[in-house]
Amino acid sequence: MTQRQSNLFTPVMIAGCIILMAGFSIRASFGVFQIPIAEEFNWLRSEFSLAIAVQNLAWGVGQPLFAAFAEKFGERLAVFLGACTYALGLVLSSYAVTPEAHQFLEILVGFGVAGTGFGVILAVVGRAASDKNRSLTLGIATAAGSVGQIIGPPVADYLLNSMNWSTVFLIFAAFIMAVMLILPFFKASVPFSAPTSVQEPMMQALKKAMVDPTFSLIFLGFFSCGFQLGFITAHFPAYVTEICAAIAPDSIMRSLGINSTSALGAASIAIIGAANVFGTIVAGALGNKYKKKYLLVYIYIARTLTSVAFIMLPMTPTTVVLFSMIMGSLWLATVPLTSGLVAHIYGLKYMGTLYGIVFFSHQLGAFLGVWLGGMLYDQFGTYDTVWWVGIGVGVVSAIIHLPVKESPLETRQAA
Repeated sequence: MTQRQSNLFTPVMIAGCIILMAGFSIRASFGVFQIPIAEEFNWLRSEFSLAIAVQNLAWGVGQPLFAAFAEKFGERLAVFLGACTYALGLVLSSYAVTPEAHQFLEILVGFGVAGTGFGVILAVVGRAASDKNRSLTLGIATAAGSVGQIIGPPVADYLLNSMNWSTVFLIFAAFIMAVMLILPFFKASVPFSAPTSVQEPMMQALKKAMVDPTFSLIFLGFFSCGFQLGFITAHFPAYVTEICAAIAPDSIMRSLGINSTSALGAASIAIIGAANVFGTIVAGALGNKYKKKYLLVYIYIARTLTSVAFIMLPMTPTTVVLFSMIMGSLWLATVPLTSGLVAHIYGLKYMGTLYGIVFFSHQLGAFLGVWLGGMLYDQFGTYDTVWWVGIGVGVVSAIIHLPVKESPLETRQAA
């Protein structure tokens, strides 16, 4: 084994982790803006929720487009264009004063997240890794996004205590552009191994994947992950702020340095991100040893049981923290396993585009989770219905992954 093959932390991996961390720190903070923006303009909860939902859907649409662009014109150019789009969306959103304007401009933000997100970054990081280290490498890179989730919401909450939300948007725009200074180190490597079809045209490779039932199962199974994550990211801070409003700060809040329920709501997203650093790395390591489809089944079952327990028990700061820790350990653990499945079954050449297509299902779920959360809250004054829908789709995803054929497509076709 060469030194290059044995080196886990390469410059391209470190640069990719930094880019993911920056992009996700901003994206994960949008739930913190839910109440301040709605209160300033006297909007319904569903109006800003729809803006976040549109952002998630645009992210899903943009993911395969940026991945295909990266595979044709270069990853660094794709990431830079993504960052510029991200910053432009944030700057223009800072001047938006109507729900419709926010909803429209979140298309730019969503495309920006796509250009600096998993589809482009994981494809490059995956190609730079050896077969032995690939799943773990993808887990570490995914965990970097969770580090951003730890940082973003508390920073947003801190800044909102001293300045208007629109100024915070401008600061975030400057931040994402400053991170592009790391881009020269983000250079794609030649894959260690590639299938015999590595030279086949992209459209032919896509067609083969599209007619494979396993690809459809992976696509459909990723929906519930997006639904659950989208709903919790967008609505959990507001949910905690309101339900825990009558509770005086207890010992667990004081131990975390939290003195308000709004800060507890922001901290809950950060706790999810902290736990997910551990969860994604463990999932990536396990994906090197065990069948990824069964690991995904266990993750979706664990999410379901955790959500049922949380909404059935009375909410306290303690249950919020416990839920955040457990759910966080399962949060993005699906990403290295799902992206690893795509790479293993369909090869590395067009991994970014194929995973981007699968990721669209994730973001379609995120769109519905965020949008239904706001709409049903305005209608019933509670999030309970959306929680149960998320539990239901989680069960479906666990079942859907069971018949996935976890062997390379070429091997199955040659048999």
